[in-house]
Amino acid sequence: MPSALLVLASVLTVTTVALDNGLMRTPPMGWLAWERFRCDIDCEQDPKNCISEKLFIDMADRLSEDGWRELGYVYVNIDDCWSSMERDKQGRLQPDPKRFPGGIQKLARYMHDRGLKLGIYGDMGTHTCGGYPGTPLDKIKIDAQTFADWEVDMLKFDGCYSNSIEQAQGYPLMSKALNATGRPIGYSCSWPAYQGGLPPKVNYTQLGEICNLWRNYGDIQDSWDSVMSIVDWFFENQDVLTPAAGPGRWNDPDMLIIGNFGLSMDQSRSQMALWAIMAAPLFMSNDLRTINSGARNILQNKMAIGINQDPMGIQGRRILKEKSGIEVFWRPLSKNASALVFFSRRNDMPYRYQTSLRKLSYTTGSYKIFDVFTDKSMVLKDSTDFVVSVNPTGVVMWYVSAPKNDTDMELT
Repeated sequence: MPSALLVLASVLTVTTVALDNGLMRTPPMGWLAWERFRCDIDCEQDPKNCISEKLFIDMADRLSEDGWRELGYVYVNIDDCWSSMERDKQGRLQPDPKRFPGGIQKLARYMHDRGLKLGIYGDMGTHTCGGYPGTPLDKIKIDAQTFADWEVDMLKFDGCYSNSIEQAQGYPLMSKALNATGRPIGYSCSWPAYQGGLPPKVNYTQLGEICNLWRNYGDIQDSWDSVMSIVDWFFENQDVLTPAAGPGRWNDPDMLIIGNFGLSMDQSRSQMALWAIMAAPLFMSNDLRTINSGARNILQNKMAIGINQDPMGIQGRRILKEKSGIEVFWRPLSKNASALVFFSRRNDMPYRYQTSLRKLSYTTGSYKIFDVFTDKSMVLKDSTDFVVSVNPTGVVMWYVSAPKNDTDMELT
């Protein structure tokens, strides 16, 4: 089929131009400190929540003991405010000695002993966004080697206190420096977020050659409005963003805030579903020590994770935007399967949306439908009208496969 050949061609193209470190062939998953814990460094008054080795050890214990690691959540990522305000006598970054008394390498080994990985944060300006020492151009090589010596597995490289000329030099230089260490270190670039996220200022072909993932847009906050601003920007610019993504190189709409304070359960399902459709990195920023069962069930949904982690790595699209406030999103998956999301922008009551698979461009007979969040399944002919009831700010998410291929349902 021509469409299958197009898919194959796109996968081959992605494979040939992606950053050649062999990492993150599916979107990375794990936990990241920033949205939930920010730059809380007051370990005397708030020892449970401050940015310290104890916080990251606590989250590692939860990932390894509460079923997260087996689902793919393996990164434990330090963000800003971890370092001392001064470099050491050799000019190297060093962790704050009171908050990280064991050092970063010991923390990395704690992760590795539990089948996890450690991520760290840097900034290519004179200072980090929080005012800590940055990594300007003349410090890139020494900092990359320091991170490798510490056995770090991922670097998020921010761009505060730098300009566009420095960014154009620094982001590729850090990629080269990380690779030169010989240690496989996933590389997250914030470069496009500082350049408006779109061509001509942003060159997504180049980004795919130097970075494993990149922040395209502003920071997520703990609110539904923030989630929607990100969703709107990503899907309004999907024609530019979708071709940029693929195995080893991902658009990053920022963290999952499920389990915090700003989202309802329906909104939490919506974020999980839309991030899965976008082939987005799944970095939770929440408190895994106190997360409620509803949020945990959403984040640990095996079918949603399976859709997100589909090995073809093709980012999904919004295919319909109805006047009723219903939007339909679609993502092609391996084994001739696909994912559909019906999303409601309404805020009044559940909306009964009527359509058929044929109207959604499914045209080859009958399909087996698996409802991701209710675990119910059915078979639908492409010509049969059906109704989905979508809650306000909620979703209905389907995994779709032809019934003759029952093995298509086996997502891990």
